[in-house]
Amino acid sequence: MNYRAKRKLNLTLVYVILAILACIWVFPIIWIVLTSFRAEGGAFVPYIIPKQFTLDNYAKLLTNPNGTYPFVRWFMNTLIVAIFSCLLSTFITIAMAYSLSRLRFKMRKPFLKVALVLNMFPGFMSMIAIYYILKAMNLTESLVALVIVYSSGAALGFYIAKGFFDTIPMTLDESAMIDGANKWQIFTQITLPLSKPIIVYTSLMAFMGPWMDFIFAKVIMGDKVENYTVAIGLYSMMTKTTANSLFMSFTAGCVMIAIPITILFIYMQKFYVEGITAGSVKG
Repeated sequence: MNYRAKRKLNLTLVYVILAILACIWVFPIIWIVLTSFRAEGGAFVPYIIPKQFTLDNYAKLLTNPNGTYPFVRWFMNTLIVAIFSCLLSTFITIAMAYSLSRLRFKMRKPFLKVALVLNMFPGFMSMIAIYYILKAMNLTESLVALVIVYSSGAALGFYIAKGFFDTIPMTLDESAMIDGANKWQIFTQITLPLSKPIIVYTSLMAFMGPWMDFIFAKVIMGDKVENYTVAIGLYSMMTKTTANSLFMSFTAGCVMIAIPITILFIYMQKFYVEGITAGSVKG
């Protein structure tokens, strides 16, 4: 077998494996979408394609006739928390990363090492302590508490952004300083315009955290249903008594909360890839 035939066979095997993996990955998504339009049956049926299609599951979720599961309220709560957390987290992360990349000060290297070690610990280890701190401040069961929690840990997620800033030549800063620019002018007029990829990447990550988080939101919100996020709200719909009757509406909610993230990723994909690849060059 010559080289060309071997290469063709290898490519064929690779494409077959990738096609199988793609089908495995896409199947749950297709199943959820089709189930959200299913008109008949309960939670589980022995087929995938619905016998009858309907939009009643979405209408039931959005109108919520009995008021027990206010999905629209949950959606707006999540959107508000995600937007404010995204803005605060992005500002904190970019400012932190730029300072550690461009400024040289005492204890800088020890701080970087301590921050790296702290990042190795999962966030849920601190949730009990965070809950009692928020309780002492009378902030539990509020959206403000969620914004504080999601934004407060942003400073430790600066490593990728710092790596991106390290790739921007210092000669640009030095040339601007020779021309009379101060550090704030260098940051706002030179560095930020060149940092669009990492800003988009940081913003997307900061937006996705509150949008998909369940553990912290559940601990902080407790039983205050009107302040639930979509993750807690959809979970609360799947009880022993309601799982069968609300399952199609549950899948409709899963589809609806995936739409904003999907649109953001499709629109920002170019900047997202540039940000994560450039930020991984230096640490």
